[in-house]
Amino acid sequence: MADATSDPIAQFEGERRDFVNGYPGDAEWQKQSIDWVTRAFSQKYMYNFDWLGRPVIQFPADMVAYQEVVWAVKPDLIIETGIAHGGSLVLSASLLAMLDYADAVAEGTTLDPANPKRKVLGVDIDIRDHNRKLIEEHPMSSRIDMLQGSSVTDEMAAQVAEHAKGYKTVLVSLDSMHTHEHVAKELAYYAPLVTPGSYCLVFDTIVEDMDDSVFPDRPWSQGDNPKTAVWEFLKENPDFEIDQDINQKLLISAVPDGWLRRKS
Repeated sequence: MADATSDPIAQFEGERRDFVNGYPGDAEWQKQSIDWVTRAFSQKYMYNFDWLGRPVIQFPADMVAYQEVVWAVKPDLIIETGIAHGGSLVLSASLLAMLDYADAVAEGTTLDPANPKRKVLGVDIDIRDHNRKLIEEHPMSSRIDMLQGSSVTDEMAAQVAEHAKGYKTVLVSLDSMHTHEHVAKELAYYAPLVTPGSYCLVFDTIVEDMDDSVFPDRPWSQGDNPKTAVWEFLKENPDFEIDQDINQKLLISAVPDGWLRRKS
């Protein structure tokens, strides 16, 4: 077997790991990153980007990392809480479309865009009519199902669990209300649907790392946010762990400690 010195791919991967492993020890760079992200939130930077025509409201680096996760896991169902303009649903749907395309190439089969194998389920307490219309008119709409209602009720959790039946690999993305209580409830309801080796992604954990002045009109704050809910969840659910490879390499991210992988 070739070692890292004779295998250029292994050498590249090793060098990349070495760089990333050094990032946590660079205190100045870590502070600069938090300062930049704080400024980005105050200036609504993440509102500037679309995915295939729909506003996605995410940092570009997080979208790239999300693509890496989807490609690695190859889910056939993605469950998302929080829909907004639908950009994240379209992002997920397009990544699943590429997985179906890759399968078709490997198997020598033909794709039917109207009957996809892989689907996205979005949940939101208020799906605005104009957003629903544009999502349903999007070319990726055949891959997207939506449920309107609070994500933290027994009734909605039962609907989602019923929807997830029959899917082999499930990935969950939580990005709705960002208080500790709400995220803790979502984790309790939806993390169990995550299949071994897949992920439960918890967005806006960055709130814990920023000054409360960034969110003066919001119910979340330091000590009461998605990251505190993640920390509590991990204490009680040892079958999940933070994927530190992703967690350390991004720096510019709204999801520190939020890349939760269910152990195989």
